[in-house]
Amino acid sequence: MSDFGGMEELLQDFLMESTDLLSDVDNKLVELEKRPEDKALLNDIFRGFHTIKGGAGFLNVGPMVNLCHRTENLFDKLRNGELHITPEVMDVILDATGIVRDMFGTLGQGLMVADADADVLNALDAVLAGEMPGKAAAPAPAPAPAAVAAAPAVQAVASPAPAPAPAAATDGPDWNALHQAIVPQAATAQPAPAAAPAPAPAASAAPAAAVAAVVSTPVQELLPAAEHIPAAKPASKAVANKQPSSAGNSSGPQENTIRIDTVRLDMVLNLSGEIGLTKNRLTTLRTEILQGNRDGNTLRSLDEAISQLDLLVGDLQNAVMKTRMQPIGRLFQKYPRLARDLARQLGKEVELVLSGEETELDKTMIEDLNDPLVHLVRNAVDHGVESPEERIAAGKKPQSLIQLTAEQVGDHIQIEITDDGKGMNPDALRRKAIEKGLIDQETANGLDEKQCLQLIFMPGFSTKDQISSVSGRGVGMDVVRTNIQKLNGRIDINSLPGEGTRISISLPLTLAILPVLVVRACNQPFAVPLAMVREIITIDPNAIQEVSGKPTIVVRDEILPLRTLAGLLGWEPTQKPYFGVLMQSAEKSFILAIDSFVGRDDVVIKPLQNIRPKGVAGATLSGDGSVVLVLDMEDLLSSSDGTNGQVRTSELISV
Repeated sequence: MSDFGGMEELLQDFLMESTDLLSDVDNKLVELEKRPEDKALLNDIFRGFHTIKGGAGFLNVGPMVNLCHRTENLFDKLRNGELHITPEVMDVILDATGIVRDMFGTLGQGLMVADADADVLNALDAVLAGEMPGKAAAPAPAPAPAAVAAAPAVQAVASPAPAPAPAAATDGPDWNALHQAIVPQAATAQPAPAAAPAPAPAASAAPAAAVAAVVSTPVQELLPAAEHIPAAKPASKAVANKQPSSAGNSSGPQENTIRIDTVRLDMVLNLSGEIGLTKNRLTTLRTEILQGNRDGNTLRSLDEAISQLDLLVGDLQNAVMKTRMQPIGRLFQKYPRLARDLARQLGKEVELVLSGEETELDKTMIEDLNDPLVHLVRNAVDHGVESPEERIAAGKKPQSLIQLTAEQVGDHIQIEITDDGKGMNPDALRRKAIEKGLIDQETANGLDEKQCLQLIFMPGFSTKDQISSVSGRGVGMDVVRTNIQKLNGRIDINSLPGEGTRISISLPLTLAILPVLVVRACNQPFAVPLAMVREIITIDPNAIQEVSGKPTIVVRDEILPLRTLAGLLGWEPTQKPYFGVLMQSAEKSFILAIDSFVGRDDVVIKPLQNIRPKGVAGATLSGDGSVVLVLDMEDLLSSSDGTNGQVRTSELISV
């Protein structure tokens, strides 16, 4: 039951507008700290905050009005020169905006907010009275309890107090039993149970956040109840301790509305009208043909009408897809605050530069990108860049530079996070992986520098010897790769010791339509994502070589393992595979042996309701109306135990 009876629509409009306004205010506050004398910037901040206060007053949200009013008084003193911007003053202001954001999350559930934390209000009053806030300028990261350090994405919405692991207590299917093959790290990322359980709403917040961080859209449809689990109200201590991840994640339920340019809607409407006219023409031609009129002119008109319909449907499809496209800047605007808070906590000087904010991406993908980018920005600040003292000793400027860019390259979006920090040493990563028992010495010796850099994505890998509230558990980068793969994307790393690191993410423009290559194995058609396909080759049995007991093929001086699709599916092959698809999966390249090809197609994936077979992303319909399963190659490969799917040389060489 909502506390805003009859005003739900006004509340949603307020939250949509104010959330964007608050993100803009946060970014401008970070800029104001760099340019404290910029009066125009301060006036923009004042106007944005005043607008939020006015909307809260119209909805009678007293606690928010009270908090905003005190913060406005502080802005007014800054504007009049009675106060000056210092890092300590900015900490208090950002604490206040963080509380306002938490209040947005509560309002999004239709609940009235409670009074703001007394510590924040007292800090505001102290600054207004000309006293220095009683908090450390740059607190050092402290060892984190399991509930906080389990995953940064959960930290943003969960209370710092340890909460019970509620995966088994929530209604619906058992998470571990249903999804262990899809996101095996989810079970290990859950907070450990505490001796004193928290109240029910707070206890259910952690699984809701963890599920939202790692589950792809089809799986969410299998667990509709999880969408209605109320988020926990963040405890005041989370603000007092300045958990930096709070700026990177949105509080409250996922936004299910979208803003669309009316020009795009007009285009959809016009195309719909033209399709209606073409449909009428086809109906007329159908009637003529049924009446026996099958002369050349009638058949020619039928062919023209079908061709016209094909063009119009393609244009309509593109126009509808564009209505889902949103500028990625709406996501990027969260990260300057995140980088600033974390850098201050770690005693570092960091400038985050954004570019390409106007690049458009499917709205659902933008939402799913939030957690990976939060991890990458945090890692760049924590692991990538050095402290001012270390940078000066290395001959660098004290302030480090992190760049977050986005651009469209063909039919993909390229996102890059670059820092000018200490970079990564491949040999050090190799030694760390051996030390943690993630790989053995023999495997490590066979890794090149590129593969060594990819070790940071392994579950449990971390270069930190001690666990802190920021990092050390080896969860973050594993979450990054898993989420990017769920979006059919790729992630690549380039790093030079002493110079910095660049992490590149390549994503399709949309997940609604997936380009696939349809292949056959055991007389059954299957679709594999075209984004993973590098080329198609013919398998020559004489070219197969045994390397460490496993069949491989050399393609342009690159030794590639050979896998059969039938073997990956656990089927007995019905014939010798004659074709191979050279595929790129994350950091691995391999050849997928198949029986034959059907061709390339653009498909719409439909999730399978109530079931999720291993290695199957969904299903689609082929041109002849038959059902074709769309394979999740990452899932299939992760289930391989080293023999499953491995080609036996005898299967490929003619007797």
